[in-house]
Amino acid sequence: MRANEPSQSMIYAARCRAAHQLLDRPPIFEDPVAVGLIPEASAAGVLAAVDEQCAPLSILLRSLFALRSRFAEERLAEAVLRGLRQYVVVGAGLDTFAWRQPFYARAIHIFYVDHPCSLGWATAQFRRRGLQTPPNLSFVAADLEAQELATMLVEHGFQREAGAFCSVLGVTQYLSSEAVEALLCFAASLPTRSEIVFSFVPPDDELEGEELAAAIQSVKLTETMGEPWATRLRPSEALDLLTHFGFGEVFHLTPQSAQQRYFAGRDDRLRTGATISESACLGDATE
Repeated sequence: MRANEPSQSMIYAARCRAAHQLLDRPPIFEDPVAVGLIPEASAAGVLAAVDEQCAPLSILLRSLFALRSRFAEERLAEAVLRGLRQYVVVGAGLDTFAWRQPFYARAIHIFYVDHPCSLGWATAQFRRRGLQTPPNLSFVAADLEAQELATMLVEHGFQREAGAFCSVLGVTQYLSSEAVEALLCFAASLPTRSEIVFSFVPPDDELEGEELAAAIQSVKLTETMGEPWATRLRPSEALDLLTHFGFGEVFHLTPQSAQQRYFAGRDDRLRTGATISESACLGDATE
């Protein structure tokens, strides 16, 4: 990320989420707040660039952003049913859950965590759109390469003993391996009911065909944004890390299972892929 600037990949992702609402029927993930949240995600802007949105990489990214958000929020709903009342969104960017809250979420404390430059810019966009900060939302500015997440959360009212559901989507590839491990260690330190959903990018030698081409193209794209990928994990490495940190249950949402779960029966080009994060792992942390 360039110094003193918000994340450009955050802006790109917001544009893709808006495009999903406008171009894909039925949407995999409902997010009406995404359209027009920032100028780049306006309906007019998306529709004016419809040819770009029909490119293979754009379609794959829209698919990815939709399925991972839906999967995480489905898991969140189940976590709330078992008593969790804190939701930590790491790399929150322009996430809109706080303004789409279903009834069950009104009893939970939501923490939006992001780099100070990105968080400051994002909160300004929310204000510009006229979105008032919900009473159960806290913004937490944190540089995960230099600051301890737990410390920053506690300063904003986080209660470690109460446990939490943690979402870390589209983040790990931009962090050092040490920062990724610190995130998992934090989640594993929470009480047993707690859970983390995170995405990761497999290395090129785990990919082939269109998925490999998309990964190579994505590397070039994020480098031009000043946000090169730092950490890529094989599925076996991700599972080993979760086991090492003591997670009691681990589930790997493979591309094959995601395809069946979210894309079966569609007659458009949306689909999952092994690329760009995008296997999700979750664990039920042990004490």
